[in-house]
Amino acid sequence: MEHFVNKNSIVREIWGTSDTILLVFAGASAEFATNKAVDWLYFTGKLPADPLGRLFSTVNYAKAIVFSEKEAAIKAIDHMTAIHTAVEDKRGSKIPEWAYKDVLFMLIDYSIRAYEILERPLRIEEKQDVLNVFGAVGKRMGLTNVPLTYSDFVFVRNAHLNENLKHGDYTKDLYAQYRKHLGIFRYRLLLESQILLVPSSVRALLKLRKITWLAPFMPMYKICRSLNLDWVLKDIILPTAYKKQIKHLNMAS
Repeated sequence: MEHFVNKNSIVREIWGTSDTILLVFAGASAEFATNKAVDWLYFTGKLPADPLGRLFSTVNYAKAIVFSEKEAAIKAIDHMTAIHTAVEDKRGSKIPEWAYKDVLFMLIDYSIRAYEILERPLRIEEKQDVLNVFGAVGKRMGLTNVPLTYSDFVFVRNAHLNENLKHGDYTKDLYAQYRKHLGIFRYRLLLESQILLVPSSVRALLKLRKITWLAPFMPMYKICRSLNLDWVLKDIILPTAYKKQIKHLNMAS
């Protein structure tokens, strides 16, 4: 039985736990808000109405692809492409290819960053593996000139960060929605997680501090994870509506 992602791939380890996926979620929520193409996410009204659900949807698609058989993963990618095409048809214009790439690059970059924060530094061949997996997703979506080597990816990723981000009205509105849907405490926790994770260019646009108060607590949290006590903290911290979804993130599809 052939899988879209090799069973020995580091990507399966990264996307097999809720902790790393939640950090990917935190980073993506920051960068989505600053992307110049964020108006596309506002077009259907789904993002401002349910920003957590919309971001979870993106994360769940990625996770499903990572753990699916090849044929099922390809169907999931094609379905995701069809959804975007329908939105394009409704709006009467095309989503820029660079915007598709930006989302793909987020998944690659934040997968690596999240795992390294919570686990260990990745070897260059493991980072290349992450790029290969999501690069294959991009290729299936019809994207062109997706970087083939990790060194090229770093160069192109930095170029996209410099060219495709801004702090505008959508940024302000989306963060207001995050605060509304999360509540003050969880919203502050999201911001601290973003400080821990996002590239300096994103952090500067959002006027986030360079240092987070989460950093000193990370060793303690890792101990809690090793003792299986981390869900005591998560039950207190996580939004009730999403606890079941988050627990499901720990299970392979």
